Amino acid sequence: MFSKILIANRGEIALRIIRSAKELGLKTVAVYSEPDKSSLHTILADEKVCIGPGKASESYLSIPNIMSAAEITKADAIHPGYGFLAENPRFPEICESSGITFIGPPAFIMRLMGDKNKARQAMKRAKLPVIPGSDQIIDDMNEANKIAEKIGYPVILKAASGGGGKGMRIARSSTKLEEQFAIAQGEAKAAFGDPSLYLEKYFEAARHIEVQIIGDKKGRVMAFAERECSIQRKHQKLVEETPSPFVDERFRKKLIRAVEEAALSIGYQSLGTFEFLVDEKKRYYFMEANTRVQVEHPITEMVYGIDLIREQINLAAGENISFPHGLAMNGHSLECRINAEDAKTFLPSPGKIDFLVLPGGTGVRVDTGAYCGWNIPPNYDSLIAKIVTIAPNRMEAIIRMRTALEMTTVVGIKTNIPLHLELLSNSAFIKGDYDIQFMEKHLAKSQGYDTRK
Repeated sequence: MFSKILIANRGEIALRIIRSAKELGLKTVAVYSEPDKSSLHTILADEKVCIGPGKASESYLSIPNIMSAAEITKADAIHPGYGFLAENPRFPEICESSGITFIGPPAFIMRLMGDKNKARQAMKRAKLPVIPGSDQIIDDMNEANKIAEKIGYPVILKAASGGGGKGMRIARSSTKLEEQFAIAQGEAKAAFGDPSLYLEKYFEAARHIEVQIIGDKKGRVMAFAERECSIQRKHQKLVEETPSPFVDERFRKKLIRAVEEAALSIGYQSLGTFEFLVDEKKRYYFMEANTRVQVEHPITEMVYGIDLIREQINLAAGENISFPHGLAMNGHSLECRINAEDAKTFLPSPGKIDFLVLPGGTGVRVDTGAYCGWNIPPNYDSLIAKIVTIAPNRMEAIIRMRTALEMTTVVGIKTNIPLHLELLSNSAFIKGDYDIQFMEKHLAKSQGYDTRK
């Protein structure tokens, strides 16, 4: 086991990693940009190092700056969290060449699964169904038109080198496809430095369901029960739950077995998530794999009573998976992402938090880097907290979440809590009758915004 972990991230995920590291008796190093100098992770880590200005490319995305911080603090391991450098295969390679352990999948896994086109081919070979679409990167509009005509509209363009909803555009006709192609290329280039796109069939009424996996260096892989992630805006998740109200035990076992076999076929190591679209007949199609810890990992931790970050650190140190295969889950868990943004317009709402009350009590967990007096910088993602509940059943978990949200008070900035409260009171959501079009179908008119903008 190493002795000191540098956390190459910020916000709630940096604090989440600090907590698990401290429980293992490890020292921690926080890195921060100039606007983040008063962020909570810099206060709670054992050491801190400024790595540059507010622009992410000059701080949290700067490998030389982060490696310099690791060198001067004598950190012998680095955890990337999620976002920023978490899925950049150059990062683990540079760590390895510097004699520092990278806490995450090896570079060859990142390269394979980080390129969505290569990932699709690998999963086809592993017998996982993939969404109908292009087998290779699309170079021009003529090629895109031919594939779209073959598989039928609507279709979706996706950036080959990234996620998070960037570089994703839906087209319902050839005219719209031509219009969206250039836009998607531009977004992909700006977000990931790579304009490459591929094209898939777009399912209007599908579910977005994902499976958490974990693998050790001895070749053992284990998958957990599904997380339901269909409540989204602009392809970005707002609410997650486990288990899915749509998935029965037979389908769950089938999906877990298929994911484990696919992960074994590529030698998967560390934490990761396989994401699927599932239609109304429970036919599932592989979309992508995220080679990192997910934002929504706490709900899996809650129903299984485990610490995935702690396990990830142990695996990086060469230990075996400590969980027994077929570990049983207990209860139902929900997560609401609390963002610093206007609930109607979704415009960011950075600024100073003048007053803050966070919920607590039985079955309530809050992962956050927010505190009273903190100035939220405008430079980064608007996520400020994740409120998580667990209860013996789904309805109790929903009621507990509504109570937790009602007891949360944030003064000085706007948040999306009003949107969450409306969503959790919606009859279709309460029945579990929803899909990836839920926001457009149920909340667009009442909230007064166009969710597709």
